[in-house]
Amino acid sequence: MKKLTCTQAKQIDLVDYLHSLGHHPVKVRHNDYWYLSPLRSENTASFKVDRRLNLWYDHGSGQGGDLIDFGTLYFNCPVGSLLARLSAGWPAPSLSFHPPKHPAGEKKAAPGSKITVLSSRPLADKSLLDYLQSRCIPPALAARFCKEVDFHLYGKQQKAIGFSNNSGGYELRSSSFKGSSSPKDVTLINNKAGALTVFEGFFNFLSFFTVNQEQQRPLTNCLILNSLAFLEKSRALMEQYPRIHLMLDRDDSGRSYTQKALKWDREKYIDRSDFYQHKKDLNDWLIRQQRSPGEQRRLRQRF
Repeated sequence: MKKLTCTQAKQIDLVDYLHSLGHHPVKVRHNDYWYLSPLRSENTASFKVDRRLNLWYDHGSGQGGDLIDFGTLYFNCPVGSLLARLSAGWPAPSLSFHPPKHPAGEKKAAPGSKITVLSSRPLADKSLLDYLQSRCIPPALAARFCKEVDFHLYGKQQKAIGFSNNSGGYELRSSSFKGSSSPKDVTLINNKAGALTVFEGFFNFLSFFTVNQEQQRPLTNCLILNSLAFLEKSRALMEQYPRIHLMLDRDDSGRSYTQKALKWDREKYIDRSDFYQHKKDLNDWLIRQQRSPGEQRRLRQRF
C-alpha cells in the first residue's frame, strides 16, 4: 500500500471527505458549505467549508485550515497516523481529488468572500430592533454597546448588529446572518470594577446587563471572547483580576474551556454557568425566564 503524501491528502475534496465521515451540510451558499461542527457540539451550523479553496473554518472555536488540519483534530492524532488512515481507505469511491485553484502554497480568498465593513451608525433598523427583542435584549441597552453596520459580502450589501472588538473589527449578527469582520479580537468592557466576568459571545454579555440593568452598584468588568480560541490567549489579561467569573456556554466546547480555566487556578476562576445549567447559555436562559422575575432576582443577588 502506497502512503499518501501531505500534498495529496490536502487535495482530497473536503466536502466529499466530510460526507464519507457522515457529516452533511445544513445549507449551501455559493461555494460555502455550512455544517454543524464535526469537532464539537452545537445547534447552529457555524463550520464552513469553502469548496473552491478546499479550506474549512469553525466560527465557534476560531480554528481552521486544510484537510490535514481537520483530520488531526477530528481523530486527535499526529499527521503520520492520519496519512496512514487515509491511505488505508484509498481509493474510495465517495472521495475525489480537489484540483488546486491557485499556485501551490498560495491561499487566495474567493472574490467577495471577505466581509468589508462600509459604514456604521446608531441602531435604528426595525428588523434589527425586532431581532434584539426576540432575544429579550432591550434595544436601548444594546444601543450602548452596539451599532448598525453596513457590510459587503459576496457582491451584496447587508446590514447587521455590530459589536466592536478591541482591534476595531465587528461581530455581526442579524436574524439571518452570523459572522465577523477582520481583525478578530476580544472585547474588554471596563466598568472600573475589581473583578472580571468572561462571556463567550456578546449576546450573553448583553443578557448579563439586561438582568442587572437596575443595579445601583458597579458591575464587574467584562471580557467578551468573541471566540473560545481567545480564552488561553487572554489568560494574562484575565489573571490581572483577583476573581474571574466564567459564564461560558454549556455545550461541550464551553464546558471543556471552563474546565481548562479551572485547572489553571480554582481559587481565581469561578464557574458561574450553574445559573443556567439546564440551558445552552445565558441568553437562552433569559429568553426562557423572561416571565419569571424570581429567577432574574436570584441571578442579580449572586453578583
